[in-house]
Amino acid sequence: MIQILPASPLDPDCLRLLQMSHALMGDLFPAESNHMLDPAALTGDDIRFFAARRDGAVVGCAALALRDGYGEIKSMFVDPAARGTGAAAALMRMLEDTAREEGLPVVRLETGDTLTAARRLYASHGFAERGPFGDYAEDPLSVFMEKRLEPMGSD
Repeated sequence: MIQILPASPLDPDCLRLLQMSHALMGDLFPAESNHMLDPAALTGDDIRFFAARRDGAVVGCAALALRDGYGEIKSMFVDPAARGTGAAAALMRMLEDTAREEGLPVVRLETGDTLTAARRLYASHGFAERGPFGDYAEDPLSVFMEKRLEPMGSD
């Protein structure tokens, strides 16, 4: 069973996943197309950071950055050995629920154009492509997505 709990990005198990993610992004994309936050930045008051645990081990992590009028998904990563276990889907549900609890009407993200599994995950959770937002500029290696959220308790 997958458990999603608030966590610190500086926890050694979370830090290991973030380092794996950063190494992968560095291998796949040039520096100007990488928009990841460093682990210390993920401890800010405007960040909600979560870890996915399976049998007590941290197998995934993700953050929700609270922006003006929207939430932004950052640092979504699941250990390759834990992919297909539902960890990513559970993290997505937690991020969306947290955005609703924060009163945010929309969640946005930026991902790499070649990250097809990630793009499929986001699409399966109702995200649709859109143009750049916030401080992002148009980049042929970036895909921008968003999902409008129903308020908490609405049916």
